[in-house]
Amino acid sequence: MTNRLTNFPITQRWTPQNPDILQLYSMPTPNGQKVSIMLEEIGLDYEAHKIPFSDEGVTSPEFLSLNPNNKIPAILDPNGPDGVPLALFESGAILIYLAQKSGKFFGTTQAKRAEILQWLMFQVGGVGPMMGQLGFFHVYGGKDFEDKRPLNRYLNETKRLLGVLDQQLSGRDWIAGDYSIADMAIAPWLNGIERFYDATDLTELHQRTNITAYLTRFNSRPAVQHGEEIPKK
Repeated sequence: MTNRLTNFPITQRWTPQNPDILQLYSMPTPNGQKVSIMLEEIGLDYEAHKIPFSDEGVTSPEFLSLNPNNKIPAILDPNGPDGVPLALFESGAILIYLAQKSGKFFGTTQAKRAEILQWLMFQVGGVGPMMGQLGFFHVYGGKDFEDKRPLNRYLNETKRLLGVLDQQLSGRDWIAGDYSIADMAIAPWLNGIERFYDATDLTELHQRTNITAYLTRFNSRPAVQHGEEIPKK
């Protein structure tokens, strides 16, 4: 097949080994893991490129040509809708696209898709931003601020969100009934409380027994175990 991605500047910096398959530009952070886990779950052939958080990575002209918002993840699909290559950024949008492309993990009825979407939006608008700020003020640049009101603001909101999720998981194995893109969006952030932010005790996560059982189920999936390490560190 002719290389259909040559018109995308990002491929000049991160050259595909196989331009006929989907190209993933990412890092193994909670936002990045959402998409790599989904790709592993649906079994779609893809090639992963590690994009550093630096001038050589997310703020480079080549990456900005794909994602002007300079955030990972982003994808290039040479086999997009109607056979036209597709460039896409924003992890939630990518999850929806891959679910529609594969016909998997997005429910089988309009009502179920709406339910899955509401929990996906819950992650995009709440879980990710709040827990990300908690991490900044607890272990990253903001940890040295003498004023702890920002930390407490995001800690309290994280605890509230954990309460919502723990209640939703009462009597359920997965967030929206069957395993779905909502779980792939939410669970990496819950894992991140311990793995990235060292905030398990701070958030009292282990007291949320429905969440801890949920994470055990999620983390036991082979696609999760593979996907959360992609791109390789």
